[in-house]
Amino acid sequence: MKILVGYVPTPEGEAALTVAAAEAELRGASVLLLNTSRGDAYIDARYANAEELAAAEARLRDLGVEVTIQQAVSSGDVAGELLKAAAAEEVGLIVLGLRRRSPVGKLILGSTAQRVLLESPVPVLAVKASSQD
Repeated sequence: MKILVGYVPTPEGEAALTVAAAEAELRGASVLLLNTSRGDAYIDARYANAEELAAAEARLRDLGVEVTIQQAVSSGDVAGELLKAAAAEEVGLIVLGLRRRSPVGKLILGSTAQRVLLESPVPVLAVKASSQD
């Protein structure tokens, strides 16, 4: 089995990575770490640099979890990139970190996590960062 984790270098992304590692250990699965940019700016803080990816990979490998890393620059469709990777890699679970959004933010802006939750053909585990982060 393979677990897809949508990773961004934020507290939410770190929470998703932690839970994906625990699920991989529990299930004897490998992890596909996908980091993607929205493609709407020249500099995107969500697009992990080499150091951040190396640290994430080391965390998983230290736990004995096999990991594959993919990075993509999307055309603004992060949910589409996650769903495409899930289908191509035949994953059995997707793990996403959620951030708190205001009611107005939920109304005006589309939600990557919501789209993945609704359109994914496999189970999706959505996690929040701890309130201490």
